[in-house]
Amino acid sequence: MTIGLITLAWHDYNDWPQLRFLVYVASAAQIAGGAAIQFRRTAKTGAIVLGAGYFGFVFLCLPAIVTAPLVYNSWGNYFEQFSLLTGAAIVYARLSSAWSHESVNRIARILLGVCTVSFALEQAFYLSATANLVPKWIPPSQMFWAVTTTVLFALAALALLANRLALLATRLLTMMLLLFGLFVWVPLLLADPSSHTNWSEFAETFEIAGAVWILADLLGVRPVAGGGRPNAARS
Repeated sequence: MTIGLITLAWHDYNDWPQLRFLVYVASAAQIAGGAAIQFRRTAKTGAIVLGAGYFGFVFLCLPAIVTAPLVYNSWGNYFEQFSLLTGAAIVYARLSSAWSHESVNRIARILLGVCTVSFALEQAFYLSATANLVPKWIPPSQMFWAVTTTVLFALAALALLANRLALLATRLLTMMLLLFGLFVWVPLLLADPSSHTNWSEFAETFEIAGAVWILADLLGVRPVAGGGRPNAARS
């Protein structure tokens, strides 16, 4: 809901003024879907609406990739939006009887694993810019944390794609993203609340953390033999 409101408030349609209407529709879908998904009776509908909105933003990332395929920032933006689309899709699939738990688990793990590969690559390609975002008061150095978090992204991606310690990886990845939001974007937002970039990055960081948290919740549930309701994993 927050990212939808931010997009509408700043009229954020980036480099595609001809697609301004699509951006507004997608933003409205984020707001409506974000509200609907909070309630059990409307959660499935909310997931559909959110998925449609995120699909719109995924589509909007394609022109930049086509015009400059060697610029990784465009790919990074694409996979950030795709991770959010995946989060909405997981919620819908879990609430739909047409999808088995095993299928949802495997597909969601792979899709968010690929997105996490992109997160690692984006930080690696823009390592200096990433280091500059780290607060200077955190020891030992900004570059240390830029490199460390890049490696942690890569390890999380490997765990998801190989299905080894995937539950632990998603929980730790969720925590790392939440810490990004708290230690990087909250201070920047407080320092310059008029910056659209600070607001959008703040909201998107927590949004991606939510998508990973959804996957962690999915991986933490194990199906019961005989067709019973799944049980929460103990580890």
